[in-house]
Amino acid sequence: MSDLTRKSCKPCAPGTPPLSRDQARALLEQTPGWSLNDTATELSRSFKFKNYHETMAFVNAQAWIAHREDHHPDIEVGYNRCHVRFSTHSIGGLSENDYICAAKINALLGE
Repeated sequence: MSDLTRKSCKPCAPGTPPLSRDQARALLEQTPGWSLNDTATELSRSFKFKNYHETMAFVNAQAWIAHREDHHPDIEVGYNRCHVRFSTHSIGGLSENDYICAAKINALLGE
């Protein structure tokens, strides 16, 4: 389990710069299965499930994490799939908050 799961999201102060590409890649090592987009401004992962019920249970568990951390992903849902994207919109890129939530989502699945 990642050390990130023991942290909580913190608001980014005005003027906080987004993580650099190198910082984003380094944190990616603590969030297996997740990937960066080409500009290193978004963290994403796709999940597959057996059926709609499992998919929605996962989405609801994610919503609980997002609410608790006050950090919300973009989620695309289908019958047996879910695609999750994180980016800290207030700073125009990635922050440690994105990785904290990704690690907590991985923990939901025992990863």
